[in-house]
Amino acid sequence: MFDLSLDKLRGYRPEVAAPADLVDFWRRSIEKARTDDLSASFTAIDNKLAVIDTYDVTFAGFGGAPVKGWLHVPAGATGPLPTVVQYFGYSGGRGFPHVTNLWAQAGYAHFVMDTRGQGYSAGGGSGTPDDSAYAGLNHTPGFMTAGITDPETYYYRRVFIDAVRALEAAKASPLVDPDKIIVTGASQGGGISIAAAGLAGLAGIELLGCAPDVPFLCHFERALQITDEDPYGEITRYLKGFRHDVDAALRTLSYFDGVNLGRLATAPTLFSVALMDAICPPSTVFAAYNHYGARPDVAKDIEVYSYNEHEGGQTYQQLAQLDWFANIFAAKESSTDR
Repeated sequence: MFDLSLDKLRGYRPEVAAPADLVDFWRRSIEKARTDDLSASFTAIDNKLAVIDTYDVTFAGFGGAPVKGWLHVPAGATGPLPTVVQYFGYSGGRGFPHVTNLWAQAGYAHFVMDTRGQGYSAGGGSGTPDDSAYAGLNHTPGFMTAGITDPETYYYRRVFIDAVRALEAAKASPLVDPDKIIVTGASQGGGISIAAAGLAGLAGIELLGCAPDVPFLCHFERALQITDEDPYGEITRYLKGFRHDVDAALRTLSYFDGVNLGRLATAPTLFSVALMDAICPPSTVFAAYNHYGARPDVAKDIEVYSYNEHEGGQTYQQLAQLDWFANIFAAKESSTDR
């Protein structure tokens, strides 16, 4: 236990300054992305599975670049189905179609998005390059510092816009109920899901829920102070060399911080945190959780795993999510019937 005690974490609401033009920056980024045709396509494939149907997805992300994904549904489903959109952890990707389809097994549509430039730990069907002109700017190995001196060029601007476009692509499928979408992901995927929940409103998209699991990309300054683990360590190494970039880098990161983007969210949320997690320290997760929600009445809960590191709850958290997703979707169904 290297971080704050649990009782202090539950009340931890640090001052994390948001840039004055945060909303304008993201609204402009979304509008710019929409000047490219979404061009969402869904091609049925043989996934070697008897109970799941899978579609190979391509859509236009940031800059019109093609982004890959899978759409999994129960075999024979004709839709529209409640849908879970999933984003992946650092280095992960959509991989082979038989690997990640839990939410389709639960009876939902399950849309997974590749993370551009990543996917090397998943292999298989992952293959969404980051071919932006900004990808070659000075940075440490990895993705955390690519374009870090300016929010316009930062790597995660492209990723977060891809995440919003993934929601639009999902809604374009007749298998997806556009009024019943939850976003989720672990680690980096958790950070992306928080960003997607915060930006959805700016994009005119209503989400039913957001379920970030041991989320990354939250309260950057705190993370840099208390852990030297990667991927946050990539930023430390960059600033160790490029000493003159500290102020510019921290300013850029404020546009992408889960604390600031989560404040914009209106969907209910279920977080998770692991108290021995040195990769995504508990205080960074609780900072995002405690600040989450554009209104005081936004429902939120957090599962705490006291003796786990970054693996977090794993199957225990999936059980919690299965119950939470079912309740969220059932509540929406009930309200629609009235």
